[in-house]
Amino acid sequence: MINVGKYVSKNGVENQNITSEKNIFWNFGAEVLYEHTIKAGLGIMGKGGALVVETGQHTGRSANDKFIVEEPTSKDNIWWGKVNKPISEENFNKIEAKILNYLNRHDLYVQDLYGGTDPAHRISVRTISPSPWHSLFIRNLLVRPDSAYLTNFAPDFTILHAPEFKVNPATDGTNSETVITVNIARKLVLIAGTSYAGEMKKSVFSILNYLLPEKGIMPMHCSANIGKNGDTAVFFGLSGTGKTTLSADPERQLIGDDEHGWSDNTIFNFEGGCYAKVIRLSKEAEPEIYATTRMFGTVLENVVIDPDTREIDLDDGSLAENTRAAYPISSIPNTTEGAPGGYPENVIMLTADAFGVMPPMARLTPEQAMYHFLSGYTAKVAGTEKGLGKEPQATFSTCFGAPFMPRHPSVYGNLLRKKIADGDVTCWLVNTGWTGGVYGVGNRMPIKYTRALLHGALDGTLNGVEFRTDPNFGFEVPMSCPGVDSAVLDPRGTWEDATAYDEKAKHLAGLFKENFVEFEKHVDDAVKAAGPIV
Repeated sequence: MINVGKYVSKNGVENQNITSEKNIFWNFGAEVLYEHTIKAGLGIMGKGGALVVETGQHTGRSANDKFIVEEPTSKDNIWWGKVNKPISEENFNKIEAKILNYLNRHDLYVQDLYGGTDPAHRISVRTISPSPWHSLFIRNLLVRPDSAYLTNFAPDFTILHAPEFKVNPATDGTNSETVITVNIARKLVLIAGTSYAGEMKKSVFSILNYLLPEKGIMPMHCSANIGKNGDTAVFFGLSGTGKTTLSADPERQLIGDDEHGWSDNTIFNFEGGCYAKVIRLSKEAEPEIYATTRMFGTVLENVVIDPDTREIDLDDGSLAENTRAAYPISSIPNTTEGAPGGYPENVIMLTADAFGVMPPMARLTPEQAMYHFLSGYTAKVAGTEKGLGKEPQATFSTCFGAPFMPRHPSVYGNLLRKKIADGDVTCWLVNTGWTGGVYGVGNRMPIKYTRALLHGALDGTLNGVEFRTDPNFGFEVPMSCPGVDSAVLDPRGTWEDATAYDEKAKHLAGLFKENFVEFEKHVDDAVKAAGPIV
């Protein structure tokens, strides 16, 4: 093989059974990876400098193609079911051999990186891919070691990435020609048949979600930031709830926008970058993220671009609704630059309730916090995914990240409950969804109100206001907040027909109860009683 680059590790790719006689490009930065991407016809440069690429058929995660190898060292710890599906060691080895055969016929791009900013809890990750832009993507998203460490870098886990290679479901034990599978015992991830780059970073997240609970560390699908007084806040939320938007607050320093660990003393980022959804992104509402879409080093996925002027159109969803920008966290002006936050004072759980039932802000007891964490509620509406009709669709993704949680949800729920109790943390539920009626009738909650409520919660202002108890969900709702129209704080009063609100609230409460049945045997009576009242 021909090793190319200044930062070639002494622990070479032959340790990953790579025997290619072609070029192995080691730890190159944006400049070279741009050149190789454009020369190969895999992307073009947009106005301002971002690298614009398309992912083809797969514009999001392939949940039905994700597997964990069923092997003796880990199988008893996995929450097997619709989320974590098993694949045999035999089929894994068969797929690995095919992918290696494919990779060995191509020039390859290697990135040696860390998953986790805390040296005590991070893992070393090597990615090997024939795609230069995917190499840039993962370089943006994970944590880059100092160059002095690269020549001796030894990976804990390796990702073999073959986006254009297709497996054979008839012989390989997969559901389709796409596969994303991890072998925990062999510390190896295989990805094939999908160019959606998010599969790479989510595989690292899943590995950390498996490893860290054994150390008493809570892995979280969340964003986090720090206030001027040093107070840390954690934001849980599924896609579309505002997790990235609300944590990128000009009045607070961003720790990270998606994946974190909660140790005994700190909140630390798993990543070195951000992967922001940019469909219909507003310069006025989200100036920091908007600026990255016109910035050198950013990778834009499935964003429509004019081939002549190179102007990008963030409002055009013709290629995908799930358009994304992947950029180093240093591209955001107000960050902690990788430094962790302290023990959080506030935990915020975000939902985009398209039924118009939830109040814009509610304060939760520790038991209610665990209930809503295990529920992981939001709602999808037409336009966010293919196949959705006009009516909102309730979505429950336990721990606000079920696809990435290898262990049983109760493991993460009990960790959260303990950490909340140990630190006397205040928990809030924030609805960034609809007010004044269901989706199609009411309006989206104004972001200025959401920001004002968050500031009130985080700076302590809301501690001095009067609260009421919500009759449907039992949590406490503030009756006033500076900068917020008080009428919005009572969702029932925003509906033209209060009886229609009551019916819709009853319907949503029933969905919560139905969803929580599978968790009831894993929680105590106090948590069971913390759900909505039906």
